[in-house]
Amino acid sequence: MYLTSEEILETIDMVRMEHLDIRTVTMGISLRDCSHPDIDIFNQNIYEKIVGKAENLVGTAEAVEELYGIPIINKRISVTPIAIAAEACKNPDFVSVAKTLDKAAKEVGVNFIGGFSALVQKGMTDGDRRLLESIPKALSQTERVCSSVNLAGSKAGINMDAVALMGNMIKKTAELTAESDSIGCAKLVVFANAPDDNPFMAGAFHGVGEAECVINAGVSGPGVVNSALRRLKNPSLGDISEEIKKTAFKITRMGEMAAREVSQRLGVEFGVVDISLAPTPAVGDSVAEILEAMGLERCGTHGTTAALALLNDAVKKGGAMASSSVGGLSGAFIPVSEDAGMIRSVQDGALSLEKLEAMTCVCSVGLDMIAVPGDTSASTISAIIADEMAIGVINKKTTAVRLIPAVGKKVGDSVEFGGLLGSAPVMNVSAFSSEEFIKRGGRIPAPIQSLTN
Repeated sequence: MYLTSEEILETIDMVRMEHLDIRTVTMGISLRDCSHPDIDIFNQNIYEKIVGKAENLVGTAEAVEELYGIPIINKRISVTPIAIAAEACKNPDFVSVAKTLDKAAKEVGVNFIGGFSALVQKGMTDGDRRLLESIPKALSQTERVCSSVNLAGSKAGINMDAVALMGNMIKKTAELTAESDSIGCAKLVVFANAPDDNPFMAGAFHGVGEAECVINAGVSGPGVVNSALRRLKNPSLGDISEEIKKTAFKITRMGEMAAREVSQRLGVEFGVVDISLAPTPAVGDSVAEILEAMGLERCGTHGTTAALALLNDAVKKGGAMASSSVGGLSGAFIPVSEDAGMIRSVQDGALSLEKLEAMTCVCSVGLDMIAVPGDTSASTISAIIADEMAIGVINKKTTAVRLIPAVGKKVGDSVEFGGLLGSAPVMNVSAFSSEEFIKRGGRIPAPIQSLTN
């Protein structure tokens, strides 16, 4: 893949002025051959494999940064869901495995390691349950480990027993990390239709259908799209769509070029490039501001869902034209704490939790990095998750929830995480109870449209 001199200069301007970056290069590593009934041997196996495969990941990514002059913000690892790899271990919990993952991540110098995960969309094995119940301690006793759980699927329906359990696990994680604004919950996400090749945290894991070791990349660029739209003179919505597609095309080409170079130098397979517009707290690097550039006074007002649908579709179309390896989530993220425009919209009263839920019908993920009052009940958290899972299941799309019940905080307060995680205003939730609904348990069946075979 070659770039013209004009494209190179344009890319330099995007990096310098518009916050263009490769948000992450994530190495996926299979741990299926590490399984052992003795958890000490299992831990030793996974440590040696991760360090052996990823020892040159950070240095190689930094060399490619220098070669192309494009920042690679995060270097990360994803592994086979631990509930699968550790199923044969007889220990009552998997906290020691999380600590081993953390140790390996520190040894090779990556920012995060994902895959302390389970896939329970239709039911839970004993190993799955042990994994889920280990999450609060695991996230409170590690720095770089991220956890994800797939609770629902369009072919399986929604596992409401697991939804109820995860409401409690999120509450416990918040309590165990209360001294740092419940940051453990920022490293925990639940999914419907989780993809096997997502390079973004906290949801990254190395799916069972993946190769032994792969490189997946997540490119970003909301600042680039925002700037491109604001340069247009009185555009129609069709003009806006075309400009987003062209910009997404350029971003995807750049990201794949750099990621393939990392893959080639490491001698591992290239997987996918995820073209999600992932915002940061930096001014201008905001999905909310892209929506406002389309003509909305403030993100969250009427028309926001339609504008987001246009954005998400155009990003996917542009990326698909640029690469045959587009995967992961690919579209637009709407995390509140990580997007300065979203934060402003919440503070101005334009954006509510209910409006965010409506927006998730058409975006790439779901209710992401949202702080709620610390006294929010576990059943209410589970009910919020159930609503989001239903959107994913019915619409055959990935949806997710990353909620932070901030201990000791109430509506109007904020949580502060710093870095890419940013800060989040605590948002209001309904005062009415969903406890009886959640207590019923069982499984919400897959919709009739799932019978397509």
